[in-house]
Amino acid sequence: MSEINIEDIKQEVFDLYDDYAHDRLDRRGFVQKLSLYAVGGLTVPALMSFLMPDYKTKIQVTADDPRLKSDYITYDSPKGGGTIKGLLSKPKDAKKKLGGIIVVHENRGLNPYIEDVGRRAALAGFISLAPDALTPLGGYPGNDDAGREMQSKRDKAEMEQDFIDAFYYLKNHKDCNGKVGVVGFCYGGGICNIMAVRVPELAAAVPFYGGQPAAADVPKINAPLMLHYASLDTRITGGWPAYEAALKENGKKYQGFIYEGANHGFHNDTTPRYDKTAAELAWSRTIDFFKENLKA
Repeated sequence: MSEINIEDIKQEVFDLYDDYAHDRLDRRGFVQKLSLYAVGGLTVPALMSFLMPDYKTKIQVTADDPRLKSDYITYDSPKGGGTIKGLLSKPKDAKKKLGGIIVVHENRGLNPYIEDVGRRAALAGFISLAPDALTPLGGYPGNDDAGREMQSKRDKAEMEQDFIDAFYYLKNHKDCNGKVGVVGFCYGGGICNIMAVRVPELAAAVPFYGGQPAAADVPKINAPLMLHYASLDTRITGGWPAYEAALKENGKKYQGFIYEGANHGFHNDTTPRYDKTAAELAWSRTIDFFKENLKA
C-alpha cells in the first residue's frame, strides 16, 4: 500500500485517536470505530500504524548529543511517590548558573518525546528536569498504551506533588540560578496550571493544551503565563474563554495563543497530529518567554 498522506485522513479519525489517547475509548472500541474510515485502500492496521507515535526516527535531540550533559537522577517526593526518577539536562559548556525548566509529560509517563523536549530546553540554554510520574510503578514501560494504563492507577494528588517537589529540587540545584519555570503538554499542561496556583515561587508557566484551574483558584497565581491552544481541540480550548476572563479580572500577566487548524498534541512531532508551523512558532515563543522570565 502507498504511504498515507495526512490530507487523506478525516478530522474524525484524529478525534477518535484523541478519545483513545485520553481513555474515553478503549482499544477495542477505537479499532471498531476506526474501521468505519478504512476505505479506499486504507486498512485498520495501516491507520493504526499511521496514528501511533514514531519514537525511532522523529527524535530531534538524541540522548548522546555531545552538546549536552544529560543524565537520569532521582529526587525525593515524600508526600508524592517517594523517590522519583527524572532526566536532568543542561548544556555541557555552561559556565554559569542557569534558569530551570520542569518538563511535564502527558498522561503516559516519561516517553522518548518528552525526554527529547527536555533536551531541547537544555540546548536553548537552561537546566531542565523531566520527571517520570510512573517511577513508583516501575517507570515508563516502553510503550504509551501501557503507560496510560499505569498512570491512571496513580493517585492524582500524589502525582501533582511529584512535580511540585521537582520544582524545589531544581530550584535548589547547584547549577540552577533559582528561577524555575514549567512547561507541560496535555496532562502536563494541566499540571502547569496547577503549579501556577500552588507554587508561589514559580517564575513562569507554559501549558500546552492544558486543562484550566477553577476560577476561584486564579487569584492565587503569581507566575506569568503563556498558554498554547489548538483550534480543533474543542475539548480543552473550550475552557479558555472563561479562564482568560478570570485572568483578566484578577490582573494576571498572561499571553494566550490559539493555533488555527491545529489539533490537540500539535507540538508532538512523533505523531501525525504534529503541526510543524504551529509547533515551531509555539516553541520559539516558549523559549523567548523563559529567557525573559528565568534570568538570574
